[in-house]
Amino acid sequence: MTHPGQGAAGGASPARAVVFSAVPIGPEMARYLQPGDFLVACDAGYRNVQRLGLVPDLIVGDFDSAPQPPVLHEHTIVLPHVKDDTDTHFAARWLWQQGCRHVTFLGALGGKRLEHTIANLHTALFLAKQGVEVLLADAYSELRILCPGRPLVLERAEWTYLSLFPLDGALTGVQERGVFYPLTDATLTPDYPLGVSNEFTEPQAVLSCRSGHGLVVLSRAD
Repeated sequence: MTHPGQGAAGGASPARAVVFSAVPIGPEMARYLQPGDFLVACDAGYRNVQRLGLVPDLIVGDFDSAPQPPVLHEHTIVLPHVKDDTDTHFAARWLWQQGCRHVTFLGALGGKRLEHTIANLHTALFLAKQGVEVLLADAYSELRILCPGRPLVLERAEWTYLSLFPLDGALTGVQERGVFYPLTDATLTPDYPLGVSNEFTEPQAVLSCRSGHGLVVLSRAD
């Protein structure tokens, strides 16, 4: 199965992209793909693309965690081993520079390298500050970034718990509706996890803040 995605590597600017990082994913993660998504494989992330039977539109990496694909992809950016960016951050910035407005990260959470998960959360924050809608997902959770003046409307669906953590200092003017512990004009700080493990009570929850940026985590009861 190939993927018909159109994107900057082929001429047009991608509106939506999916970035595959190195943490192995299962076939159920294909539910996050939409027709026309621009697919970016970061280093060992190309194995995740292959697991889903897809062909990436772009491969990016220094190939320190996996061999370079045996057949060089038409659109491959080989990065130096010594650099400031992670491969995933380079891909994220490249997509933003191409005008991408929505980025989903798969294979970016968990695994043996905790520091890469943390780095990927920082990358998500970088994109959100540029006005890009960001989603990180694995088999157990979904993560989004809450930004000032951009309320999040979250569907309950299969999720039970909803957590909110400040990312870059105090999160002020926090409003949470449709949850067991509603908040009104609250302040969340990084040194106290007040926002952990709230619960949906309505089909939708609505979150907003006045200043700061927050990490929103949706998870299941099991």
